[in-house]
Amino acid sequence: MDKNKEKMKYRLADAMKVCMKKMPVEKVTVKEIVEECGTTRQTFYRNFQDKYDLINWYFDKILLESFEHMGEGETVNEGLLNKFRYIEEEKLFFRAAFKTDEQNCLRQHDFELILDFYTRQIESKTRQPIDEKIKFMLEMYCQGSVYMTTQWVLGYRKSTPEKMAKALVEAMPAELTELFCKLNLL
Repeated sequence: MDKNKEKMKYRLADAMKVCMKKMPVEKVTVKEIVEECGTTRQTFYRNFQDKYDLINWYFDKILLESFEHMGEGETVNEGLLNKFRYIEEEKLFFRAAFKTDEQNCLRQHDFELILDFYTRQIESKTRQPIDEKIKFMLEMYCQGSVYMTTQWVLGYRKSTPEKMAKALVEAMPAELTELFCKLNLL
């Protein structure tokens, strides 16, 4: 049963992506999504509260997938490069999603996911909680990273995935860089 529910969610997400190609997210209606999907409003609302809930669900799926790709890299640079290549494949969705921060803040959500990803990396290597100073630097770095990624996705920053990954690694605060090197993450 859960497999069918998951398939339906992906079908609705695919329908949403088709609609997003035609118009801005804020103009897409649930009616248009279900018509594109070939299902009913009842099925939509059984799975999602509204179109923003659908966007967040799909955003989570592709972000988590991008973090899986990121986790496949042995270093932060390789991880970021994997993530940016994956984002590039889903750029249309990311662009539309980041343009619209009306009801749910996707940038904040991305920040929380990336902060958690790096926190888990550090804590698993050190086997202890992050100290407050490193946590502060990591939060600032992640906020900047999300901002620059958003600029890239929206087309305001022209760059390749390789150059974006390199730029984000080079922008890391010195103390954080030192820690990541010590933990063999850089």
